[in-house]
Amino acid sequence: MDASTSAVVQFLNNNIGLVAGIGKIAIALVIALQVAPIMVWVERRQAAFIQRRIGPNRVGIFGFKLFGLGQPLADTIKLLFKEDFVPKHVNKFFYILAPIIPAVMGLVAIQGIPLGKEIVVAGHTIGLQPVNLNAGFLFLFAMSALGVYGVALAGWSSNNKYALLGGLRASAQMISYELAMGLALLPMVFIYGTLDLQTMIAAQSETFGILPKWGIFLSPVSFVIFVVTMFAETNRLPFDLAEGEAELVAGFLVEYGSMRWSLFFLGEYAMMFTLSALTTCVFLGGYEIPWLPHAELVALLTPVFTAEPATWVAALIGLGVLIAKVAIFMFLFVQVRFTLPRFRYDQLMRVGWVYMLPVALGNLVLMAVIVALLRLT
Repeated sequence: MDASTSAVVQFLNNNIGLVAGIGKIAIALVIALQVAPIMVWVERRQAAFIQRRIGPNRVGIFGFKLFGLGQPLADTIKLLFKEDFVPKHVNKFFYILAPIIPAVMGLVAIQGIPLGKEIVVAGHTIGLQPVNLNAGFLFLFAMSALGVYGVALAGWSSNNKYALLGGLRASAQMISYELAMGLALLPMVFIYGTLDLQTMIAAQSETFGILPKWGIFLSPVSFVIFVVTMFAETNRLPFDLAEGEAELVAGFLVEYGSMRWSLFFLGEYAMMFTLSALTTCVFLGGYEIPWLPHAELVALLTPVFTAEPATWVAALIGLGVLIAKVAIFMFLFVQVRFTLPRFRYDQLMRVGWVYMLPVALGNLVLMAVIVALLRLT
């Protein structure tokens, strides 16, 4: 080993925490950046199946159909080379800044999702949550709320009445549904006694009877409320009133095109993935395999791979389990988009304030009483 290689190895050994932190953040960013092109392909293909259109299911490369994979490639090329036009009547600084905010917030939010339990590297135990926060899902809520600033700013800076109405709708929608979303997760804090997602996932590795101790079984009402509010938080059908093509042309997007337009959807898809992962971590056991806790999985793999490599294999299996569970919710987003009609705006607000909020409050009180009684006994 020459001097330069030895110096690099010494640096890695002395700064393994820093290197591991950068590596985890990079892996989370890579995963988040792959969501948008994959989901564009899935949505275009599913829409073509439902609407009996040939294009997105047939277009290929050099005569090879490749399951319609040529469609997202064509879309990407079009967006990259489309004219980047800035209207003269807009507030240029905030017009350019607006698409960046939801994209950045979507990529930052995923850093709070546990991608696995832990791995062992050269005797060092490294947790697989990119940013380990005691605040848990509160960090994700904060990033989601900040992302709406980009939508509101786009509506205002476009100096267009349709865009302004779309931005105002997005802000009101976020306030209406984030209340119910937060109240839906509070019973899980009572049940698991923590805000930390890793601790919640670990608690769900246990069982009661034959069922895993998942949040969906402990508080099914919370799960239903959270899934509904998740659609509203991400401005997805049937809650995409911020765009509302029928009455607002394209809402806050009306003055945007080219790559700035696509940045909004990068943020939307990244936030869809993040909220789906949060749902998985709180209600479906995260990266844990049902009836097979992580510690038992590592114990099963150790005789085959030895101690340290077994933690790596278990981590890869856990990541695969997490992505598979998240994929279920991502596909649900697609199915709902092409199945349910859009609400009217007054119906959207009525559902949030008249139905979702009272049900979430009632569920919170009921679960608090049940948890208190169980702990007393």
